[in-house]
Amino acid sequence: MCEPVNPGGVATYGFIIYVESRIEVSHGYGVAAVGYRGDYATNNVAEYWGAIEALKELKKLQAIQPILRGDSKLVIKHLRREWKVRSPKLKPLYLRAKELVDELKALPEWIPREENEEADRLSRLALKEFVNKNLKEFREAYREWLMLRK
Repeated sequence: MCEPVNPGGVATYGFIIYVESRIEVSHGYGVAAVGYRGDYATNNVAEYWGAIEALKELKKLQAIQPILRGDSKLVIKHLRREWKVRSPKLKPLYLRAKELVDELKALPEWIPREENEEADRLSRLALKEFVNKNLKEFREAYREWLMLRK
């Protein structure tokens, strides 16, 4: 996700790793990019970071041919090599994710957003923690946008 604006907001991600479909073995979340600090911050950047961090964790867990499920059609179609990466800003993220997918022999699979609610919850938690730690600068950076919401 990239909030409060996309592009240019705070891009956050979350992931959960399950074995045998429902037993959680690991999870993670964090900030991928901060638009007001000059980062290229979009939903797609956040989705790529989530995939990369999940793949890095799968590598640590020594996963064999894991299924990488995600609700970003763009990221999954890129990693399945069904769509070309057109954005030069996403290309380095794609290359890193592809490297990990190839190394792990991972199988990227798209799922509907409603089947990814836990990862979305972790992404929102990352945003909440970021805002709480950086409230003054966050409010200043997005003051006009926040005023329009009232």
